[in-house]
Amino acid sequence: MISGIKVGGMTKASAVTLLRQYVRPPEKISIIAKNRSFELSLKDVNSYNLEQTVETAFYFYRTGNLIKDNYDRAISPFSIQNIPVKTNINEEALDQYLQVISTQVSTEPKFPSVSIKENEVLVDKGSAGEDIDTVFFKKTLETRLASLNYSPIELSFNKNDPSLSEEEAKIFKTRAEKFLGKDLSIVYEYQTLVIENQSILSFLDLKQEFNQEKINDYISRDVSPKLNHEPQDAVFGFENGKVTEFLPSKEGVTVNEKGLVQEITKSLRVLETSEEKNVSIQAPVQTARPKITNEEVNNLGIKELIGRGVSKFRGSIAPRIHNISLASSRFNGVLVAPGETFSFNKTLGDVSSFTGYKQAYVIRDGRTVLGDGGGVCQVSTTLFRALLNTGLPIIERRAHSYRVGYYEQESPPGLDATVFDPTTDLKFKNDTPKHLLIQTIFDAKTSALVFEIYGTSDGRIATTTKPVVSSVVPPPEDLYVDDPTIASGTTKQIDYKAWGAKVTFNYKVERGGEIIFEKTFLSNYRP
Repeated sequence: MISGIKVGGMTKASAVTLLRQYVRPPEKISIIAKNRSFELSLKDVNSYNLEQTVETAFYFYRTGNLIKDNYDRAISPFSIQNIPVKTNINEEALDQYLQVISTQVSTEPKFPSVSIKENEVLVDKGSAGEDIDTVFFKKTLETRLASLNYSPIELSFNKNDPSLSEEEAKIFKTRAEKFLGKDLSIVYEYQTLVIENQSILSFLDLKQEFNQEKINDYISRDVSPKLNHEPQDAVFGFENGKVTEFLPSKEGVTVNEKGLVQEITKSLRVLETSEEKNVSIQAPVQTARPKITNEEVNNLGIKELIGRGVSKFRGSIAPRIHNISLASSRFNGVLVAPGETFSFNKTLGDVSSFTGYKQAYVIRDGRTVLGDGGGVCQVSTTLFRALLNTGLPIIERRAHSYRVGYYEQESPPGLDATVFDPTTDLKFKNDTPKHLLIQTIFDAKTSALVFEIYGTSDGRIATTTKPVVSSVVPPPEDLYVDDPTIASGTTKQIDYKAWGAKVTFNYKVERGGEIIFEKTFLSNYRP
């Protein structure tokens, strides 16, 4: 028999003809799920292979084993063999159908999560979800179709419950609270990527200490795209004593994500089990050399990056931003010969409306007033920081008369440098045996200015101590001054209170364990 249809003693062709009369499935069958009914089009997911079914039945007693075949024939009158019809299930179409139903009847599990609100840790315990048991359904469907049973099929569900118990939630919260106010940073060369507190908390996992998959996803999404880059070949153009085009050679970088997962996991353990507030990780990377290096495109000794300085100018008015961009461009591509004393003012040139500068606030005669070139000191301050990082002798530098908020964005006080031609300059000496090249990077999007100094490293190492603030003096009371240029009764704030203080730090340059020179910088800010 085939699915209850007697075909014994028939030829193959006759059996196929008979099956065609009986195997007439309906267009659709019903699928029941949570008191809802769905219809499954059978022609889309199945076709019967009657010829192969008959072939299987024909050879049921013809295996080639005479003893077995004779035995099966002998007992066949007492044991009826019922062979199922051969089905051809379209798995892809069936999966698509189940996916459509699943979106309507399945529920996604909600995984436990931690959030911070007003410096308090909140734990969401999560909730259970359930999804269609597709394996059981497919097996049931195939069995039903093979036996020509087209009755409704009720779906069964698999439950997925990742939620926490009350006790687990308490443990989770206790762990999370250990990370409040703590930072984890990934550092590579001059880039620092800070992993925010919320991301750190998302790595917590009761089952495996820290969720390696989430850490890996974070690296792939937020770290690798920012650090990875292809090798960059050097480009060098030189004309009339100035570098007209320069692209430094750079090694290609690829983050070792597996290694970084391990480093982050180690650092998370440190943050959780100690009083450490800040932990930095050096990103493990693989590097690839460029085809053309710096020394291959010039004979001036412009070989490598030897120093870098950064300042931020968030909150600057548009004219000030314009002036910073214009003034910094005057230094891009400037070469400093061996033994030369570099003057900021000489390189900058005239600062006036005639040379493209706009009016922005400057410090003049102890007051903040509008003047051509407001913002130029952002440029001199950034160069000063690059010189400190490079380890060059700084011949002349003067701090501002009072503290300016721009120069303390992501920086301690005391690292600024003011200029005003012809009385106040920033000067340094190139005491290396090779030329130095100054490159500037102006980034309006991040409100950042960068000075990079290229040359040939002679092994010197520059260090600066943390600036020490002393003799702090509170600012005076607000001062109101009549201004005939604004409407009567209108108040316009042009400056902000600043505390007076003395700030000192030590600058030391060494090579091979010997001190080349050292110097103490003093900034005396009035309130």
